Amino acid sequence: MQIVMILVPVMLILVALGILLFSWAVKNGQYDDLDGPAHRILYDDDKDMIPDDAKQPKQDANSNSAEEPGDSHKS
Repeated sequence: MQIVMILVPVMLILVALGILLFSWAVKNGQYDDLDGPAHRILYDDDKDMIPDDAKQPKQDANSNSAEEPGDSHKS
């Protein structure tokens, strides 16, 4: 039973130390996203800036496909 009286304060000290280390790491930028800005430049987010007369018409996927042989007996 005496070991519990030693382990509980030691555990509380370790938890407090872990919280302090985590907050230090967050404040110093250890969890910052370094790859995000490099990949974000590749995304096309200026679609609303393209003039209407320069936009490509959308094509329907079903209108371009040829009819398969054997599909003539659709019910």
